[in-house]
Amino acid sequence: MKLIKYLSVALIPLLAYLLFWPVPITPKPWTPPPPSRTYPYNDELKGIEKLAVGFGIGPEGLSFDSRGRIYAGFDDGRVVRFAADGSAAEVLGNTGGRPWGTRAEPDGSSVLVADAVKGLLRIAGGAVDVLATQADGVPFKLTDDLDRGADGTIYFSDASSKYGLPMMMADVFEHGNYGRLMRVDPYTKQVRVLMDGLHVANGVAVSPDGDYVLVSETLQYRVMRYWLKGEKAGTSEPFIENLPGFPDNISYNGRDGFWLALYAPRDPALDFALSHPWLLKLVYRIPPMLRPKPAKHAWVLKLDPTGKVVAELQFNGGGAYAPITSIREMGPYLYFGSIEYPAIGRMPIPSALLPQQTNRAFETEPLAAGSSEIQQGHD
Repeated sequence: MKLIKYLSVALIPLLAYLLFWPVPITPKPWTPPPPSRTYPYNDELKGIEKLAVGFGIGPEGLSFDSRGRIYAGFDDGRVVRFAADGSAAEVLGNTGGRPWGTRAEPDGSSVLVADAVKGLLRIAGGAVDVLATQADGVPFKLTDDLDRGADGTIYFSDASSKYGLPMMMADVFEHGNYGRLMRVDPYTKQVRVLMDGLHVANGVAVSPDGDYVLVSETLQYRVMRYWLKGEKAGTSEPFIENLPGFPDNISYNGRDGFWLALYAPRDPALDFALSHPWLLKLVYRIPPMLRPKPAKHAWVLKLDPTGKVVAELQFNGGGAYAPITSIREMGPYLYFGSIEYPAIGRMPIPSALLPQQTNRAFETEPLAAGSSEIQQGHD
């Protein structure tokens, strides 16, 4: 009986804390629809090769120049260029923040950076130039990803205008709609908001003909399309929705579609909690180190130009390269980036997804720098 009494004395304050302690979030109830289709498990991503192992943590926002060199941002602020095999590392600059998205110039003379802390930047000759830190008087709190149109216009996302990097998970628990998709003229540096009210605006990709731009809306399990040209110009619509996981970076592969990284599979417990604000507050009160962690599940989807899933690659076994938060196609390879993993990932594109003429080209002779096959993989 004494044991029960002592346990009660200890548990009552704990229960009161979990239920009533003030928290800085105001969750908005949302009942997510089920995934639009089932995705049987496969282990296509089992053989991912690890490049630049030990160089740094979280090589994110991969991009390439016309020579096939890799650009990535690390969690210590460095923006680094590597050879295609992950060797010959060159530190191009340090943002002093957390670079999440990169977009290299074809000649490698400079690189655009979406830095979660510092805003939209350009690095050239070791110097870091700030292009934008706010739009319509509202500062960026989590500048996320970017892409550039053929005319030089830069399209980029701010995941949240409310919560910065130290409180990034607050947006998840609040299911906040503080994300924005924007564009900026690289010469005048004038910023225009294209879409707001997004639930974590994440990866950005411009269509090959410049008719539209895609943005991942992570907490809505969908990718949105904003029309830049044509009868629908200035309007938006879902490109793909009811996804099986949290969509992250997205990139055009240079020929027939888009690659989409899924940070982690959807969690039924989280989906349930999203419609119960009191439960989200309760979980938020749990110390971060004790909260349930997302599954280490490597997962990417290939989408055709209409948003249809044409391939999906997975692996959740031991040693999985996960979470995958960015994916790029370059030549015969898929390259993977992650905000957590201490290496860049690479694997050959499955033969069924690689054009036959490209297979032959790589089998017969090495590519010359600047060849059309190299350029087709530049995002």
